[in-house]
Amino acid sequence: MFQPDLGPPGRHPFSFELSWGPDRLGEWLDPTGDAFLWQEARGSLTAGGLCEAAPCTGTLALDYPRGRIRYTLDFEATSPANGESVLCRYVGEKLRLRPWNLLTTHTTCYGTLVELASGRLVSRSIVTFRLRHLPRFLASLRWV
Repeated sequence: MFQPDLGPPGRHPFSFELSWGPDRLGEWLDPTGDAFLWQEARGSLTAGGLCEAAPCTGTLALDYPRGRIRYTLDFEATSPANGESVLCRYVGEKLRLRPWNLLTTHTTCYGTLVELASGRLVSRSIVTFRLRHLPRFLASLRWV
């Protein structure tokens, strides 16, 4: 069983890179539909001491009416206690999105990392997007 108290204390690197995008833009933008501003995502996730560029899959929900963006990502990590692989879930949220605070709220994501089988909390995080990476991010956008 994955035990968070067995890992090293302190701050550890955490990052993720995702690919996502709607197949049908009209459905994605339709506020009456089930897929409104919601999309599957896939990519890689690094959690210091647990995994390095591990494949991840999940969803990205842009919930602007409620003032939040929510990431839900599943991935395999390695237990520091016994070296076994365990399935984990990261849920991160960008909160209190308002037009006057977008630079702060769109670059700060509050998250929790849990062991999926037991629901046991592994870690809490604050992930920040550095504005110096904005040109690279904008260059990665593609219309397909």
